[in-house]
Order: sequence, then structure tokens, then C-alpha cells
Amino acid sequence: MKALCWHGKGDIRCEEVPDPTIEDGRDAVIRVTSCAICGSDLHLYGGYVPGMKHGDVMGHETMGEVVAVGKDNDKLKVGDRVVVPFTISCGDCKMCRASLFSLCQRSNPNGAEQAKQTGYPTAGLYGYSEMYGGFAGGQAEYLRIPYADVGPIKVPEGLTDDQVLFLSDIFPTGWMAAENCDIQPGQTILVFGCGPVGQFAIRSAFMMGAGRVIAIDQVPERLALAQAAGAETLDFSEGDLQERIKALTNGEGPDAVIEAVGLESHGAGSLMEKVQETVAGKLERPYALNEAIVACKPGGIISLPGVFVGMVPTMLGAFIGKALTLKTGQTHVQRYLEPLMKKVLDGDIDPSFLITHKIGLEDGPDAYKTFQEKKDGCIKVVINP
Repeated sequence: MKALCWHGKGDIRCEEVPDPTIEDGRDAVIRVTSCAICGSDLHLYGGYVPGMKHGDVMGHETMGEVVAVGKDNDKLKVGDRVVVPFTISCGDCKMCRASLFSLCQRSNPNGAEQAKQTGYPTAGLYGYSEMYGGFAGGQAEYLRIPYADVGPIKVPEGLTDDQVLFLSDIFPTGWMAAENCDIQPGQTILVFGCGPVGQFAIRSAFMMGAGRVIAIDQVPERLALAQAAGAETLDFSEGDLQERIKALTNGEGPDAVIEAVGLESHGAGSLMEKVQETVAGKLERPYALNEAIVACKPGGIISLPGVFVGMVPTMLGAFIGKALTLKTGQTHVQRYLEPLMKKVLDGDIDPSFLITHKIGLEDGPDAYKTFQEKKDGCIKVVINP
């Protein structure tokens, strides 16, 4: 089959790789009908995530049609259309039973090695390095799904791939980011980053009762999409950002801040940014996280769906001094699949609003570059193998 494979920093290739097969009785194999390039895939593309090997198949936002089912899987049958969560979860361990699916204790075969760095193992992820299990990703013609009697959700009749594909990751991720803000009716929520997760966080915050959402970015197309959702927007490159945030919130600051950028954030040449680059070089850039800490009102909440890998210089003094609360983590996707699918069915949201580019697998390497460089109005790339 054809697949998009990692071969180093900035080097994604469309290659022939072996077809996946059933390896366990709970497995399933799908023919991929739609997949997408995620912002966190760009961290792999940029060489920021250790543990990648030449030829690793990329991708963790995937859906398709079941073509094979293991003997112990009585949930799925050949022909089912399913969306696949990016988190691989057993459904039986203590964490899964608590609906903390991204912390599954069993699904990562390399969990013991991961625990040497993080203390304990967490769930395996598709296409995201040896640390998270070395599983082949879904930017391919076919995908093997471990624990397929737990993860995938069947797609109801009448819904298109474009409407449901993002249930695999970014819609639940944006929803959990907003949920972590503990939003009370009428509150003001600030969102750093108007990329795909930020866009869903904005819409989720409004659905949860936020009175105002202020969204920050510098890419015109992203800011326009945030405005279309009802958000007030700020271009962080224009003037003193913190003063403008205070002006929009009557000097009080937002009730909670969602940092939807992560380790590749860009600053605007501030003193804070220069100090960070002196201390940490340019490996992981926590500018948005530190701006979020400064922006949040005392006693507020920082919700962090943005991805970080290693140690970063953080304004912990300000964080503690302001008595802030931090909520973060990989998304517990399976927890949100049914309720968010219902919102799509009920017409509360049509996630296809985000798609700007649709391509075939062979165009994937060029699309990675376009997405990384934010060219051609690129906000979200969907691949139809």
C-alpha cells in the first residue's frame, strides 16, 4: 500500500509499505477513506520529537471502512464506517475505566521505556514515535487498529467523511481544552492560537456558555475564521499584546486561557522572548504559554492542549504568584465521541468548516510544507487515499 513516511526533519515521502494485517483477536483493519495532517504532525516534520525511525508511517487523524476484523472483536463487522481515535486504549485498565483513555496502562508496548522518562506509561498513539508505541499511522491506504472493540466509533448514515473525520482528534481536543476551563455562563475565555485546535476550542467555549472569546494569532485566514465563529481577535504582532488584552477585559483579564499553540510558538520580539531564547535556545519555544500565564486573571485557569516534549523555561513565579490552575493532557478521545457525534447529528456544528485543502497521498509531502509555512491559506489538509 501507499503511505506517507518520515525520513527525517522536513522529509516526508509517499512510499510503498507492507499492508497491515490482523495481529490480535481484538484488532480490525480499515481501508482509509479520509485522513488529515495535524498540527502535532508538524512537530515530527520539524524534528522536535525524538524516537522517530526512517520509514515510520505518519498520521493519527483517520477514518475509513472496516475490511477485516479479529476473531475476538464482536463490536465491528466488515463494511462498517468508523472514525478512529488517535489514542489507543484497552478499555479495561484502571485509567480506561476512569475514562482517562489517553493514560491507558496497557496499550503502549514501549511503556516501560517511556516510564523511564515520564515516571509511568501512557497510551499508545498512532504514528507518533517509539515512545508512544511505534504504531504505524493512518496517512496510508490501510490502517491496523489495536483494541478496535474499544476505540472506533461507527458513523451514522447520512454523515460525510468531512463532517466526522475530526472526531479522531482535533474536535475532541478543542472540546476538552474548553471543558478544562470550567466555563461559567458569561465568562471571557482567551485562546492563544487560531489553528485547527484553537478553532474548535473557540466554538466549544461558546457552546459551553462563554460570553466572550478573544482569539490571538497573526495569520489573517485563521483570524477571519475565528471571527466567523463570533470571537474577537488580536494580531499578536501589532503592538503591546498584554495591554490590548487588558483593554478588552476592563483591566481584569480573561477568566481562563487556552494555549493551543505548544512548542513551536512564535513571539513578537519581546524582552520575554529574548530571555527565553538565551536560556533554552530554539528547540522548544514556550512564548505562547508564558504570554498566557501573564494574560490570565489571578485565580484563573490555564488550559493547555498545546504539545510540549521536553523541559521548557516557564514563568512559574508568575503562575504561583497569581494562584493559577493548570489543566492539560492528551485528549481522552473515547470519552467525547458519542456526545460530539450527537452535536454533529443535531446540527450544532459542522466540523467541515475547517477544511481548506483536499489532496491525494502522493501530494502529501508538498502539503506538509505548505501547512508548515502557512501558505496558500492553508488551515487544514484532508487526504483521500
